[in-house]
Amino acid sequence: MQLIDPSAYTPPYDHALAAGLVHAGAEVELITSRFVHGVRPPAEGFRVTEHFYRRTTARDRGRNARRLLRAAEHVPDMLRYRSRAAEADVRHFQWLPLEALDSLLLAPARPRVLTVHNTLRRGEGKARELATRLLLKRMDALVVHARAGERELTERFGADPARVHVIPHGAFDYLTRLPREAPLDPELRDVEGPVILLFGLVRPYKGADVLLEAFAGLDAGAELWVVGLPHVDMAPLHAAAARAKGTVRFVERFVSDEEIPAFFRRADVLVLPYRRIDQSGVLYTALAFGKALVLSDVGGFGEVGREHGAARLVPQGDPLALREALAALLADPAEREALGRRAAAAAAGPFSWDDIARRTLRVYERLLA
Repeated sequence: MQLIDPSAYTPPYDHALAAGLVHAGAEVELITSRFVHGVRPPAEGFRVTEHFYRRTTARDRGRNARRLLRAAEHVPDMLRYRSRAAEADVRHFQWLPLEALDSLLLAPARPRVLTVHNTLRRGEGKARELATRLLLKRMDALVVHARAGERELTERFGADPARVHVIPHGAFDYLTRLPREAPLDPELRDVEGPVILLFGLVRPYKGADVLLEAFAGLDAGAELWVVGLPHVDMAPLHAAAARAKGTVRFVERFVSDEEIPAFFRRADVLVLPYRRIDQSGVLYTALAFGKALVLSDVGGFGEVGREHGAARLVPQGDPLALREALAALLADPAEREALGRRAAAAAAGPFSWDDIARRTLRVYERLLA
Protein backbone atom coordinates (compact mmCIF):
# COMPACT_ATOMS: atom_id res chain seq x y z
CA MET A 1 0.00 0.00 0.00
CA GLN A 2 0.97 3.63 -0.52
CA LEU A 3 0.94 6.48 1.99
CA ILE A 4 0.84 9.81 0.14
CA ASP A 5 1.91 13.08 1.76
CA PRO A 6 2.94 15.38 -1.12
CA SER A 7 4.22 18.29 0.97
CA ALA A 8 5.88 16.17 3.69
CA TYR A 9 3.57 17.97 6.08
CA THR A 10 3.70 15.36 8.86
CA PRO A 11 6.81 13.15 8.52
CA PRO A 12 6.70 11.90 12.15
CA TYR A 13 3.11 10.67 11.72
CA ASP A 14 3.78 9.25 8.24
CA HIS A 15 6.86 7.34 9.36
CA ALA A 16 5.33 6.02 12.56
CA LEU A 17 2.21 4.77 10.77
CA ALA A 18 4.26 3.24 7.95
CA ALA A 19 6.52 1.41 10.42
CA GLY A 20 3.48 0.14 12.34
CA LEU A 21 1.88 -1.13 9.15
CA VAL A 22 5.08 -2.93 8.16
CA HIS A 23 5.24 -4.51 11.61
CA ALA A 24 1.64 -5.69 11.10
CA GLY A 25 2.53 -7.36 7.80
CA ALA A 26 1.94 -4.75 5.08
CA GLU A 27 4.33 -3.69 2.34
CA VAL A 28 4.44 0.10 2.45
CA GLU A 29 5.75 2.89 0.23
CA LEU A 30 5.67 6.47 1.51
CA ILE A 31 5.31 8.82 -1.46
CA THR A 32 6.24 12.33 -0.44
CA SER A 33 8.75 15.14 -1.00
CA ARG A 34 12.08 16.02 0.57
CA PHE A 35 11.64 17.34 4.09
CA VAL A 36 13.35 20.74 4.15
CA HIS A 37 12.92 21.60 7.84
CA GLY A 38 15.28 19.10 9.41
CA VAL A 39 16.12 15.41 9.52
CA ARG A 40 13.36 13.01 8.58
CA PRO A 41 12.63 10.17 11.07
CA PRO A 42 14.15 6.80 10.13
CA ALA A 43 12.38 4.62 7.56
CA GLU A 44 11.87 1.36 9.46
CA GLY A 45 11.20 -1.32 6.86
CA PHE A 46 9.39 0.74 4.23
CA ARG A 47 10.36 2.61 1.07
CA VAL A 48 10.38 6.39 0.80
CA THR A 49 9.92 7.87 -2.67
CA GLU A 50 10.45 11.62 -3.00
CA HIS A 51 8.09 11.99 -5.93
CA PHE A 52 6.74 15.50 -5.36
CA TYR A 53 8.32 18.97 -5.74
CA ARG A 54 11.75 17.71 -6.71
CA ARG A 55 12.89 21.03 -8.19
CA THR A 56 11.40 23.02 -5.33
CA THR A 57 13.29 21.03 -2.70
CA ALA A 58 16.49 20.41 -4.68
CA ARG A 59 18.21 23.20 -2.77
CA ASP A 60 17.49 25.55 0.09
CA ARG A 61 15.08 28.32 -0.80
CA GLY A 62 13.08 30.95 1.03
CA ARG A 63 9.53 30.26 2.12
CA ASN A 64 7.91 32.41 -0.57
CA ALA A 65 10.08 30.92 -3.32
CA ARG A 66 9.11 27.41 -2.19
CA ARG A 67 5.41 28.29 -2.32
CA LEU A 68 5.65 29.60 -5.89
CA LEU A 69 7.69 26.65 -7.14
CA ARG A 70 5.43 24.10 -5.42
CA ALA A 71 2.41 25.68 -7.08
CA ALA A 72 4.10 25.29 -10.47
CA GLU A 73 5.12 21.66 -9.85
CA HIS A 74 1.96 20.45 -8.14
CA VAL A 75 -0.30 19.60 -11.08
CA PRO A 76 2.43 17.89 -13.16
CA ASP A 77 3.47 15.86 -10.12
CA MET A 78 -0.13 14.82 -9.33
CA LEU A 79 -0.63 13.75 -12.96
CA ARG A 80 2.66 11.85 -12.90
CA TYR A 81 1.57 10.08 -9.73
CA ARG A 82 -1.53 8.72 -11.52
CA SER A 83 0.68 6.21 -13.35
CA ARG A 84 2.07 5.00 -10.01
CA ALA A 85 -1.23 4.71 -8.17
CA ALA A 86 -2.20 1.39 -9.76
CA GLU A 87 0.92 -0.29 -8.33
CA ALA A 88 -0.66 -0.49 -4.86
CA ASP A 89 -3.66 -2.33 -3.42
CA VAL A 90 -4.59 0.72 -1.30
CA ARG A 91 -3.79 4.42 -1.66
CA HIS A 92 -3.90 6.22 1.69
CA PHE A 93 -3.65 10.00 1.41
CA GLN A 94 -2.46 11.89 4.48
CA TRP A 95 -2.69 15.37 3.01
CA LEU A 96 -3.74 16.90 -0.31
CA PRO A 97 -2.50 20.50 -0.47
CA LEU A 98 -5.01 21.86 -3.01
CA GLU A 99 -8.20 20.00 -2.17
CA ALA A 100 -10.48 21.60 -4.76
CA LEU A 101 -8.05 20.78 -7.55
CA ASP A 102 -6.68 17.53 -6.14
CA SER A 103 -10.14 15.95 -5.94
CA LEU A 104 -10.23 16.24 -9.76
CA LEU A 105 -6.67 14.98 -10.26
CA LEU A 106 -7.00 11.75 -8.27
CA ALA A 107 -6.00 8.60 -10.12
CA PRO A 108 -8.91 6.27 -10.96
CA ALA A 109 -7.34 3.37 -9.02
CA ARG A 110 -9.40 2.34 -5.97
CA PRO A 111 -9.78 2.04 -3.03
CA ARG A 112 -8.71 5.45 -1.74
CA VAL A 113 -8.42 6.40 1.92
CA LEU A 114 -7.97 9.89 3.38
CA THR A 115 -6.88 10.72 6.92
CA VAL A 116 -8.61 13.99 7.81
CA HIS A 117 -6.12 15.34 10.32
CA ASN A 118 -7.67 18.74 10.96
CA THR A 119 -11.44 18.35 10.74
CA LEU A 120 -12.19 21.22 13.09
CA ARG A 121 -10.08 23.76 11.20
CA ARG A 122 -10.98 23.08 7.60
CA GLY A 123 -13.69 24.27 5.28
CA GLU A 124 -13.79 27.89 6.48
CA GLY A 125 -15.86 29.76 3.90
CA LYS A 126 -18.32 28.36 1.39
CA ALA A 127 -15.76 27.68 -1.32
CA ARG A 128 -13.44 25.72 0.96
CA GLU A 129 -16.35 23.82 2.48
CA LEU A 130 -17.50 22.82 -1.00
CA ALA A 131 -13.97 21.68 -1.86
CA THR A 132 -13.84 19.53 1.27
CA ARG A 133 -17.23 17.99 0.53
CA LEU A 134 -16.12 17.12 -3.00
CA LEU A 135 -12.88 15.55 -1.80
CA LEU A 136 -14.61 13.46 0.88
CA LYS A 137 -17.03 12.04 -1.67
CA ARG A 138 -14.13 10.86 -3.84
CA MET A 139 -12.76 8.71 -1.00
CA ASP A 140 -13.80 5.14 -0.13
CA ALA A 141 -12.88 5.55 3.55
CA LEU A 142 -12.10 8.45 5.86
CA VAL A 143 -9.95 8.23 9.00
CA VAL A 144 -10.31 10.73 11.85
CA HIS A 145 -8.55 10.76 15.21
CA ALA A 146 -11.46 11.48 17.54
CA ARG A 147 -15.23 11.27 17.73
CA ALA A 148 -15.35 15.06 17.61
CA GLY A 149 -13.84 14.82 14.13
CA GLU A 150 -16.30 12.10 13.16
CA ARG A 151 -19.22 14.37 14.10
CA GLU A 152 -17.71 17.23 12.14
CA LEU A 153 -17.38 15.13 8.97
CA THR A 154 -20.85 13.64 9.11
CA GLU A 155 -22.86 16.60 10.41
CA ARG A 156 -21.06 19.51 8.80
CA PHE A 157 -19.66 18.04 5.59
CA GLY A 158 -22.24 15.34 4.91
CA ALA A 159 -19.80 12.40 4.89
CA ASP A 160 -21.35 8.92 4.82
CA PRO A 161 -21.05 7.62 8.42
CA ALA A 162 -20.31 4.12 7.11
CA ARG A 163 -17.12 5.46 5.51
CA VAL A 164 -15.80 7.27 8.59
CA HIS A 165 -13.43 5.38 10.93
CA VAL A 166 -12.15 6.74 14.24
CA ILE A 167 -8.52 5.66 14.68
CA PRO A 168 -6.45 7.58 17.26
CA HIS A 169 -3.31 9.52 16.57
CA GLY A 170 -0.33 7.62 17.95
CA ALA A 171 2.14 8.64 20.64
CA PHE A 172 5.48 9.76 19.22
CA ASP A 173 7.52 7.28 21.22
CA TYR A 174 10.41 7.32 18.73
CA LEU A 175 11.44 10.63 20.30
CA THR A 176 12.09 8.84 23.60
CA ARG A 177 14.78 6.62 22.05
CA LEU A 178 16.73 8.83 19.64
CA PRO A 179 20.37 7.75 19.22
CA ARG A 180 21.46 11.31 20.04
CA GLU A 181 19.71 13.95 22.13
CA ALA A 182 20.76 17.59 22.14
CA PRO A 183 21.03 19.30 25.52
CA LEU A 184 18.95 22.28 26.57
CA ASP A 185 20.14 25.76 25.69
CA PRO A 186 22.72 26.91 28.30
CA GLU A 187 20.41 29.46 29.93
CA LEU A 188 17.80 26.73 30.58
CA ARG A 189 19.99 24.00 32.04
CA ASP A 190 20.34 25.40 35.55
CA VAL A 191 16.71 26.40 36.06
CA GLU A 192 15.42 25.23 39.43
CA GLY A 193 11.83 24.67 40.41
CA PRO A 194 8.85 23.47 38.32
CA VAL A 195 8.66 24.23 34.60
CA ILE A 196 5.41 24.72 32.68
CA LEU A 197 5.91 24.09 28.96
CA LEU A 198 3.99 25.42 25.97
CA PHE A 199 5.55 23.76 22.92
CA GLY A 200 5.03 24.03 19.17
CA LEU A 201 4.48 26.64 16.47
CA VAL A 202 3.00 29.75 18.06
CA ARG A 203 -0.32 30.39 16.31
CA PRO A 204 -3.39 32.39 17.39
CA TYR A 205 -5.66 29.36 17.90
CA LYS A 206 -3.19 27.77 20.32
CA GLY A 207 -4.01 30.18 23.14
CA ALA A 208 -0.56 31.35 24.23
CA ASP A 209 -2.18 34.63 25.28
CA VAL A 210 -4.62 32.75 27.53
CA LEU A 211 -1.78 30.84 29.18
CA LEU A 212 0.24 34.00 29.77
CA GLU A 213 -2.77 35.68 31.39
CA ALA A 214 -3.22 32.63 33.60
CA PHE A 215 0.47 32.50 34.50
CA ALA A 216 0.60 36.24 35.29
CA GLY A 217 -1.42 35.63 38.47
CA LEU A 218 0.35 32.42 39.43
CA ASP A 219 2.66 32.66 42.42
CA ALA A 220 4.13 29.19 42.78
CA GLY A 221 7.86 29.61 42.07
CA ALA A 222 7.43 28.05 38.64
CA GLU A 223 8.75 29.13 35.25
CA LEU A 224 6.84 29.17 31.97
CA TRP A 225 8.68 28.21 28.79
CA VAL A 226 7.13 29.16 25.44
CA VAL A 227 9.05 27.13 22.87
CA GLY A 228 8.43 27.21 19.12
CA LEU A 229 8.65 29.17 15.91
CA PRO A 230 6.32 32.21 16.01
CA HIS A 231 3.55 32.62 13.45
CA VAL A 232 2.10 35.62 15.30
CA ASP A 233 3.23 39.04 16.45
CA MET A 234 5.10 38.20 19.65
CA ALA A 235 5.10 41.74 21.10
CA PRO A 236 1.78 41.31 23.00
CA LEU A 237 2.99 38.01 24.44
CA HIS A 238 6.23 39.58 25.62
CA ALA A 239 4.25 42.43 27.18
CA ALA A 240 2.05 39.91 29.02
CA ALA A 241 5.15 38.04 30.19
CA ALA A 242 6.57 41.24 31.65
CA ARG A 243 3.50 41.51 33.90
CA ALA A 244 3.87 37.99 35.29
CA LYS A 245 5.05 37.30 38.84
CA GLY A 246 7.13 34.35 37.67
CA THR A 247 9.76 34.04 34.95
CA VAL A 248 8.71 33.51 31.33
CA ARG A 249 11.32 32.32 28.85
CA PHE A 250 10.80 32.35 25.08
CA VAL A 251 12.63 30.05 22.65
CA GLU A 252 11.46 31.52 19.36
CA ARG A 253 12.81 29.17 16.72
CA PHE A 254 12.30 25.84 15.01
CA VAL A 255 13.20 22.98 17.37
CA SER A 256 14.70 19.88 15.77
CA ASP A 257 13.84 16.31 16.76
CA GLU A 258 17.16 15.94 18.57
CA GLU A 259 16.31 18.93 20.80
CA ILE A 260 12.73 17.92 21.65
CA PRO A 261 13.46 15.27 24.33
CA ALA A 262 15.38 17.67 26.57
CA PHE A 263 12.45 20.11 26.71
CA PHE A 264 9.90 17.39 27.46
CA ARG A 265 12.05 15.58 30.00
CA ARG A 266 12.61 18.84 31.90
CA ALA A 267 8.96 19.96 31.88
CA ASP A 268 6.84 19.27 34.94
CA VAL A 269 3.53 20.22 33.29
CA LEU A 270 2.75 20.54 29.61
CA VAL A 271 -0.11 22.91 28.73
CA LEU A 272 -2.15 23.01 25.51
CA PRO A 273 -4.59 25.92 25.97
CA TYR A 274 -5.95 25.64 22.41
CA ARG A 275 -9.10 27.44 21.36
CA ARG A 276 -9.97 24.94 18.63
CA ILE A 277 -8.31 21.69 17.54
CA ASP A 278 -8.98 18.12 16.53
CA GLN A 279 -5.72 16.55 17.73
CA SER A 280 -2.13 17.66 18.13
CA GLY A 281 1.24 16.03 17.64
CA VAL A 282 2.49 17.93 20.68
CA LEU A 283 -0.09 16.14 22.83
CA TYR A 284 1.11 12.76 21.58
CA THR A 285 4.71 13.69 22.22
CA ALA A 286 3.79 14.54 25.82
CA LEU A 287 2.00 11.20 26.23
CA ALA A 288 5.09 9.37 25.01
CA PHE A 289 7.20 11.14 27.66
CA GLY A 290 4.62 10.49 30.39
CA LYS A 291 4.01 14.15 31.20
CA ALA A 292 1.31 15.70 33.37
CA LEU A 293 -1.05 17.53 31.01
CA VAL A 294 -3.45 20.45 31.23
CA LEU A 295 -5.65 20.66 28.12
CA SER A 296 -8.46 22.83 26.85
CA ASP A 297 -11.62 20.76 26.62
CA VAL A 298 -11.87 21.03 22.82
CA GLY A 299 -11.94 18.53 19.97
CA GLY A 300 -10.30 15.23 20.79
CA PHE A 301 -8.46 16.64 23.81
CA GLY A 302 -11.48 16.04 26.02
CA GLU A 303 -11.54 12.37 25.04
CA VAL A 304 -7.92 11.94 26.15
CA GLY A 305 -8.68 13.48 29.53
CA ARG A 306 -12.02 11.82 30.27
CA GLU A 307 -11.45 8.35 28.82
CA HIS A 308 -7.84 7.80 29.86
CA GLY A 309 -7.47 10.08 32.89
CA ALA A 310 -4.29 11.42 31.33
CA ALA A 311 -4.99 15.16 31.60
CA ARG A 312 -6.65 17.91 33.57
CA LEU A 313 -9.29 19.57 31.39
CA VAL A 314 -10.23 23.25 31.52
CA PRO A 315 -12.71 25.32 29.47
CA GLN A 316 -11.07 26.91 26.45
CA GLY A 317 -10.33 30.62 26.72
CA ASP A 318 -10.70 30.65 30.52
CA PRO A 319 -7.46 31.92 32.13
CA LEU A 320 -8.85 31.72 35.66
CA ALA A 321 -9.74 28.02 35.35
CA LEU A 322 -6.35 27.37 33.75
CA ARG A 323 -4.56 29.19 36.58
CA GLU A 324 -6.41 27.15 39.20
CA ALA A 325 -5.56 23.86 37.45
CA LEU A 326 -1.88 24.80 37.19
CA ALA A 327 -1.70 25.96 40.80
CA ALA A 328 -3.24 22.70 42.00
CA LEU A 329 -0.78 20.57 40.02
CA LEU A 330 2.26 22.61 40.99
CA ALA A 331 1.31 22.18 44.64
CA ASP A 332 0.80 18.41 44.30
CA PRO A 333 3.81 16.46 42.92
CA ALA A 334 2.04 13.16 43.59
CA GLU A 335 -0.85 14.14 41.33
CA ARG A 336 1.60 15.20 38.60
CA GLU A 337 3.24 11.78 38.84
CA ALA A 338 -0.14 10.02 38.69
CA LEU A 339 -1.13 11.96 35.57
CA GLY A 340 2.23 11.13 34.02
CA ARG A 341 1.78 7.40 34.72
CA ARG A 342 -1.66 7.43 33.11
CA ALA A 343 -0.25 9.31 30.12
CA ALA A 344 2.49 6.71 29.66
CA ALA A 345 -0.04 3.87 29.97
CA ALA A 346 -2.22 5.44 27.28
CA ALA A 347 0.82 5.86 25.02
CA ALA A 348 1.71 2.17 25.40
CA GLY A 349 -1.89 1.01 24.92
CA PRO A 350 -4.61 2.61 22.78
CA PHE A 351 -2.21 5.21 21.37
CA SER A 352 0.52 2.72 20.42
CA TRP A 353 1.36 2.48 16.73
CA ASP A 354 1.00 -1.32 16.74
CA ASP A 355 -2.62 -0.95 17.85
CA ILE A 356 -3.25 1.88 15.39
CA ALA A 357 -1.71 -0.10 12.53
CA ARG A 358 -3.90 -3.13 13.25
CA ARG A 359 -7.02 -0.95 13.20
CA THR A 360 -5.89 0.72 9.98
CA LEU A 361 -5.25 -2.64 8.31
CA ARG A 362 -8.78 -3.74 9.19
CA VAL A 363 -10.10 -0.73 7.26
CA TYR A 364 -7.99 -1.70 4.24
CA GLU A 365 -9.12 -5.33 4.43
CA ARG A 366 -12.80 -4.37 4.50
CA LEU A 367 -12.31 -2.15 1.47
CA LEU A 368 -10.45 -4.83 -0.48
CA ALA A 369 -13.10 -7.39 0.40
